[in-house]
Amino acid sequence: MKILVVDDHVLIRDALRALLKELNEHAVVLEASNGRQAMRLIGEHDDLKLILLDLNLPDCDGYEILTDLSESRPDLSVVVLTGQQDRDAVIRALDLGAAGFIPKSGQREVMLGALQLVFAGGVYIPPEILARGQSPQSSKEGAASSRMSPSDFALTERQLDVLALMVQGKSNKAICRVLNLAEATVKKHVTEVLKALNVTNRTEAVIAVKDMGWQLPQILKS
Repeated sequence: MKILVVDDHVLIRDALRALLKELNEHAVVLEASNGRQAMRLIGEHDDLKLILLDLNLPDCDGYEILTDLSESRPDLSVVVLTGQQDRDAVIRALDLGAAGFIPKSGQREVMLGALQLVFAGGVYIPPEILARGQSPQSSKEGAASSRMSPSDFALTERQLDVLALMVQGKSNKAICRVLNLAEATVKKHVTEVLKALNVTNRTEAVIAVKDMGWQLPQILKS
């Protein structure tokens, strides 16, 4: 596994390298201190599997890199690692295709668990950040929905496959390649999934799935 760490602080890069090696001793860890170096390395290494990206880089906004990669490398998983800890930042990053959002202030054990989840194909969302946006009423509704299963939403097997890839942070184009479906078909499935879950976007769908604790199909990457 080849991983790129993008952060302008050398101590952060050193700490992440150690964590990644602890999780996978065979991982090849590349480093970039700014956006320009990051995009150069991404272009040179088409076998990259994961990027750990700081949003606050000295030469560009990390959201710009996310936007670019969502179009040019939809197969590449990007995890945001940042000092920002507001719900809007989480939602914006996930909407742009991030496969996770890990606060730098998190404890070592939390970061290890988050990276393990991402390695397993999941999406890590800090529960304390999402909880800040919940009202007492929405918390009650969430508790009730946690007892529901996919069958309660009448989702088809193919829609569950699409949802599983959405939870992994895959774009429509990436889902097309993995499932060998036309883009129009994937868009239709995504629309039906959002409608069934009663949400308006992909980020809300990911949050809903996590709230309900669903075990979705493990879709092999092409």
